[in-house]
Amino acid sequence: MNTAGVRAEAEVRARVDGRGGTALPVLESRGPIALRRTRGSGATAHVTLVGAMSGPHGGDHFTLRADVGAGARLRVGSAAATLALPGQHGGQARQDVRITVAAGGELHWLPEPLVSVAGSELAVHTRVDLESGARLVLREELVLGRAGEDPGRLTSRLTVRVDGRPVLDQELDCGPGARGGWDGPAVLGGHRAVGQLVCCDPEFTEKPVAPGVPAEGLAVLPLTGPAVLVSAVAPDALRLRRLLDRAPASFAPASPASA
Repeated sequence: MNTAGVRAEAEVRARVDGRGGTALPVLESRGPIALRRTRGSGATAHVTLVGAMSGPHGGDHFTLRADVGAGARLRVGSAAATLALPGQHGGQARQDVRITVAAGGELHWLPEPLVSVAGSELAVHTRVDLESGARLVLREELVLGRAGEDPGRLTSRLTVRVDGRPVLDQELDCGPGARGGWDGPAVLGGHRAVGQLVCCDPEFTEKPVAPGVPAEGLAVLPLTGPAVLVSAVAPDALRLRRLLDRAPASFAPASPASA
């Protein structure tokens, strides 16, 4: 096992403050990542993830935790894109994201893209546990290589559970060494940017969203939970963001026959 990499941890806990807003009793970070509270809006607290150095590099292990209590509202973003880079000592880098949201809580997890640089190897696992009645908007954007560059190896797994029941568990493995077909028409179709948006909202129980393809490269799929998965592929990060940003406006109620 490679032990030469950097270990970094960051944790935020959001709770109602009793005055109609959201407090952050825990906002801690160690290593080359830092959490900073920024100006919020209304009852929502805003936190920005700032990288104190580039990375993750090969052998690094980053862990991010967000816990939103009942009635609290939190929005987490990042100051810039994350670059997965080759490490001096080689080896796979890991990034674990652990998210929990209590009933009545709301989290918007909206980081900037993750860029897989040539020669890098990164495994990302995002685990989300929601109580019934929690709300979530989670965006993941992956860019395979910088301009004119081949990608590194990137494995991303996203797991979402509501009241302990699996709602979504999917994995994307791409780049050198990945199983053949990852770049074929059934997966990325030659595109170099791929992303997804997961929206969980109790209102989808009464107003389920219909599946659809509102634009080329964009697909909307309702999930149990209640939740909606939006998947997109694009030639670059800018086009990918535009597709994901327009997706919620395309949500249409399912007809009685399709609900």
